Amino acid sequence: MKQITRINHVGLRVRDLEISRDFYGKLGFEFIVGPVGPEPVAIVEHPSGININLILNVSEDAPQKNVLMEGDFKYPGYTHVALEITDYDASKASIMALGFKITGEVEYHGARFFFIRDPDGNVIEFHKPADS
Repeated sequence: MKQITRINHVGLRVRDLEISRDFYGKLGFEFIVGPVGPEPVAIVEHPSGININLILNVSEDAPQKNVLMEGDFKYPGYTHVALEITDYDASKASIMALGFKITGEVEYHGARFFFIRDPDGNVIEFHKPADS
């Protein structure tokens, strides 16, 4: 479909707005508004234009694990968001300085990427494309 121009936002279901605001704020996302709407949703946006909707309707008895990423049974669904970076080493050093745990690192055909998890177990990839 030619009318699609880009991803408008990523929706992430989170347990606690303040904890998530703090986490994504450390990554440079600014709080825009929320909670708003019937779900409800809070919106954070990075200066690069990346917008994340923090969806605040987690069931109280929901398991702590990320069912899409943990366990032997592989459910269909979105597994992570990949944020493109310009400097792999500087990005990794910044993440480590924030005290965030790097949960994996890969180099593949010249591309390099590493992964972290947000407080709710949502996976975030920091992706440095090959030759850029």
